Amino acid sequence: MLLFRWLILLFLLAAVVAFMFYAGTGQARYKRFGLIILKWTLIAAFGFFAVLVLERIA
Repeated sequence: MLLFRWLILLFLLAAVVAFMFYAGTGQARYKRFGLIILKWTLIAAFGFFAVLVLERIA
């Protein structure tokens, strides 16, 4: 569980770095890459925490 939390944090940090590159260069590919990382990281995080909640309920 700790490993998964660290992975989420690292992927969110990678998205922030991609957005910083976009802000610095203005190239749309960095924004697109950051949004893709952010989207899939949030989907994975919500899924992981949903499983944890369901385990507590059952």
